[in-house]
Amino acid sequence: MAIEILLLVAGLALVLIGAEGIVDGASGLARRWGISEFVIGLTIVAIGTSAPEMVVSFISAVEKNSDMAVGNIIGSNIFNTALILGLSAIIAPVAITRGNLRRDIPVNIGITALLILLGCKKSLFGIGENGLSRWEGILFLVLFVWYMVSSFVHDKENRLEAEDPAENTAQPKPLFRDLLFLIVGLAALIFGGRLFVNHAQSIARIAGLSDKFIAITVLAAGTSLPELATSCIAAAKGKGQLALGNVLGSNTFNILLILGGAAVIHPLSMNNITIYDYTAVFMCAMSLVIFSWTGQRNKIDRMEGVVLVLLQVIYFAYLFIMK
Repeated sequence: MAIEILLLVAGLALVLIGAEGIVDGASGLARRWGISEFVIGLTIVAIGTSAPEMVVSFISAVEKNSDMAVGNIIGSNIFNTALILGLSAIIAPVAITRGNLRRDIPVNIGITALLILLGCKKSLFGIGENGLSRWEGILFLVLFVWYMVSSFVHDKENRLEAEDPAENTAQPKPLFRDLLFLIVGLAALIFGGRLFVNHAQSIARIAGLSDKFIAITVLAAGTSLPELATSCIAAAKGKGQLALGNVLGSNTFNILLILGGAAVIHPLSMNNITIYDYTAVFMCAMSLVIFSWTGQRNKIDRMEGVVLVLLQVIYFAYLFIMK
């Protein structure tokens, strides 16, 4: 057990080092290429930091373990929005642009609602099975491609609104440096996150916990460590749009690409996902709209960040009680 804990800590250290590199490299590339930090966070950073979830869910789909594949994504999206975005807002209020409100947040809510409707279609409409078929997986993949392309097409609005004059006058770092920081940072995040997950999972299994419980808690938290470290460090450096883009991009990537791809590999059953799990993930998606109109207008402020973190604590408490 002592060795497991030691390797757990080593994995966490690698994640933190990798996150530092990613934030610096991604910000440098955004300035150089004239792309907003939000879209960099939504695409390159989100895809890189979501790699652990993809590995876990795809392997689980191959092994026909739907509870692990779906539970990992449901838990990860709750963790992303409630804990990660909540902690980021506590560190520094996260600004929300008009583009975020008109497109990105509604898309996040829409795909979450679509997942719930398709996952519960037998319970709600009496047709099919509760889960995702291969055709529904293909639909998710098509929606993912559309959203990624749309994000780059509509990026000008985010870039102009979130633009920092001081950033524009700063001397850009060499391209090689930015790419190196990004690539090495991603590698450290993925390897460190995997190291953490493997040994956290071993400790949980020694404690006799179920697959669903491990997926929604240990795996979801562990595979979300890259997003946690990256978003919190971005917030600390005053790059709230990068933090927000990372969270929304990871949520989108998780549902559309990872669950879509996993369903294509093998249809996913969602019979063991409860109404409380669905309610929690949908409430987290809706909270972004609610908080953008309360407290500090068009911002998730520190108090709202505390509320998000409390939602995560309540959800984890429910899981421990019901395990």
